[in-house]
Amino acid sequence: MKQFLLPAALLSCVMASPQFAPDAAAQSAATPATALLAPKATSGFLASRQGQVVWDDDRIAALRLALEGLAAHGLTPSDYHLDALSLSAGLDRDRMATDAWFSAAAHMLSGKLDAVSVEPDWTAVKRSADLQSILAQALETRNVGDSLNALAPKQAGYAALMAEYKSVTLQAAMPQTTVTPGEALKPGMSGPRIKLLQQRLAELGHLDRTVFEGVMDSETVTALKNFQAASDLDDDGVAGAATVRALNRGFIEKMNQLRVNLERWRWLPDDLGRRHLRANIAGFNVTAWEDGVQQRSHLTIVGKPYRKTPVFSDKVSYIVLNPWWETPRSLATRDKLPTFRKDPAAVERLGFQILDRDGSVVKGSSIDWNAVSPSNFPYRIRQAPGPLNALGQVKIMFPNKHNVYLHDTPTRGLFAQRQRAFSSGCLRTEKPLELSAWLLEGTPDWNLDRINKTVATGKETRVNLSEKVDVHILYFTVVSEGKAGIRYLDDIYDRDSAVLAGLNAKPRTR
Repeated sequence: MKQFLLPAALLSCVMASPQFAPDAAAQSAATPATALLAPKATSGFLASRQGQVVWDDDRIAALRLALEGLAAHGLTPSDYHLDALSLSAGLDRDRMATDAWFSAAAHMLSGKLDAVSVEPDWTAVKRSADLQSILAQALETRNVGDSLNALAPKQAGYAALMAEYKSVTLQAAMPQTTVTPGEALKPGMSGPRIKLLQQRLAELGHLDRTVFEGVMDSETVTALKNFQAASDLDDDGVAGAATVRALNRGFIEKMNQLRVNLERWRWLPDDLGRRHLRANIAGFNVTAWEDGVQQRSHLTIVGKPYRKTPVFSDKVSYIVLNPWWETPRSLATRDKLPTFRKDPAAVERLGFQILDRDGSVVKGSSIDWNAVSPSNFPYRIRQAPGPLNALGQVKIMFPNKHNVYLHDTPTRGLFAQRQRAFSSGCLRTEKPLELSAWLLEGTPDWNLDRINKTVATGKETRVNLSEKVDVHILYFTVVSEGKAGIRYLDDIYDRDSAVLAGLNAKPRTR
């Protein structure tokens, strides 16, 4: 986990829509030090007021309080003309105040960053609102103070991260014990580093003790295992390098990690779907939700760091039981070709079928695989249903350009690992038949019993959902687990740094 410095500025962009496009006339009206961030929205709103000053002292005071309150959302209030509001007056102050409100409102509504700028495959629908009408009403009812907070995400996960951010901010003023790096600390060991470990576990609330003897006793081992489990580490009771890094995660790093994930929540719509799936790549899990309540949770295996699972939203439309695996050309040439060169008999032994360009089946043993190259690969490869099939017994389909979906796996022992980035991009899912039954609850005549009977036939069977179910492939490195509290996860794809850099960038107009 990387250590980041606390930001000095947080407003580098505004909502990517015509409403926030630069306007030359409005831009020239402001000095370079107080350049407008949402000039078109600002000039349009003030034009409708026909030169009348709308921000009196009381409204300005309320706006300043509202802007200062943005700190609770992980944004930096000073980026929204906070200083300029106290120095300007009349129409100039109106411009600054109006621009401050519109730029802050846009960031609260759909994020400071354009999600696509850091997640190119992002497809979730942005939250939207008539900001012109909201500001007009807030000024008329003198409710400017609540108008920005009201634009924040309504999701319980967002509120939980805000509460954690407040808590960590308060803790940042407290001393923190650092466990000195070194050899792994194991049960039965003793020494000054064990004492530091005990002090740190006590600070984190895992060890109820005020006297630290420096002995790795059973109570300390239990406390360490609890910390490891809460941190998605192997809970072996041994403080190796990864565990020590997690123990030494500082308050500033936690605050930055929370800010990044609050921003990710602002990219999402309030309505994720009455029934929907959330697959969190960094959390290695997929959860099923109905009417805002989590119904199920399944462990997943995600893409390797060099074959990252993309972040996007789609809809589950059908399920295939006993699927054939149509091997993507990239995997066929990169993975299977070397295997068949070394062991031509693996084609039949692993249940693969080779088809030529005409679609005719070619016997694998008749092919000179050493004469075939990735650039000259005239075959299509598919694997028949069976115990060795790479997709296992089922695949859950939401057709997309990435060819990513949820599926079973014959290598289920990998679910015992804490860090599960082993796939080529798809999401291998624990207990996928049970998840399929949940998805098919609204589809007549389909339940887990029928699913199991169909799987037993060994015949490929497609089942269309009566009603499509939303699925969101997400990347959250801080998550709320209800009563279990907040969990900080490893940034396995190093995606947090780009979001944090955008949040920390100086204000500019887009």
